[in-house]
Amino acid sequence: MSLPRSVRSALRGLIDYAGLFPPAQESMDDAVRHYAAYRRAAHQWMLGRFVVPASRLDEFAAAVAAYLPDAHGEWHLSVLLGPEIEQDLARIAALNAAHRGVVCDAVEVRAGSAGDIVTLARHLRPSGLAAYVEIPVAEDPAASVAALRVAGLRAKIRTGGVTVDAFPTAAMVARFLGHCVRAAVPCKATAGLHHPLCGEYRLTYEAGSAHGSMFGFLNVVLAAAWLRDGATDAQAVELLLERDPRAIVFSDTGVRWRDVTLLTPRLEQLRQSWFIAVGSCSFREPVAELGFVEGWH
Repeated sequence: MSLPRSVRSALRGLIDYAGLFPPAQESMDDAVRHYAAYRRAAHQWMLGRFVVPASRLDEFAAAVAAYLPDAHGEWHLSVLLGPEIEQDLARIAALNAAHRGVVCDAVEVRAGSAGDIVTLARHLRPSGLAAYVEIPVAEDPAASVAALRVAGLRAKIRTGGVTVDAFPTAAMVARFLGHCVRAAVPCKATAGLHHPLCGEYRLTYEAGSAHGSMFGFLNVVLAAAWLRDGATDAQAVELLLERDPRAIVFSDTGVRWRDVTLLTPRLEQLRQSWFIAVGSCSFREPVAELGFVEGWH
């Protein structure tokens, strides 16, 4: 049975692989090896960029050399910037110049306020890189999202971590997504998103790990699409909290969640121009746990 077209529209290139980060926290050699394997796997079409800190680019370059040139095309990186932004951008420029087959075309950085975003923009806009700025969402981030729009930068939300208190509420996530929709600011989400649907999961891979409520990447993508189609933030909260796989049905024409239908062309538009990616320390889990989708295997 073939995979419904709406599945690929919703999930193509969605998962930015962050295996270097908790809770997986793989070594550089292991993370690079796994990413190389995922690029050759059946569901490689779901795979996005390799996420790496700027401070570890030399280590990455040494590890990836054994896999280049790659018949499957260029490796695309999203690089996390540290406090020394100009120094990190110079590292990126050097890597892009020296390594055929590897290109950094996106960066990620944190900002605590709208004022910080104005300062960041002076460094980031001339770089020509897609720049995602992680902003706090516990308080209303409207001013920060507005500043990102003016600066021509993108937004990033942290949707989890390895402790229960690292997770924002569904209302906070919906509010962030809603602001990004209304301001036409492209965005991504990261952390705690290696399962398709919201549920109770282990917070780490350690034996005896605590459990907590985690968002699903499918919930987030579909909530973003529904907001784009005119849903209110409060309505989006309901979809962010959906746990029943039987409530979500994919077809060639679109995705149906309960009595809401999101059409395939709108999903394609959403993913290409607005909701760009989800950062996850795992690629195996997102793929394995989508077995409830008709035609998946």
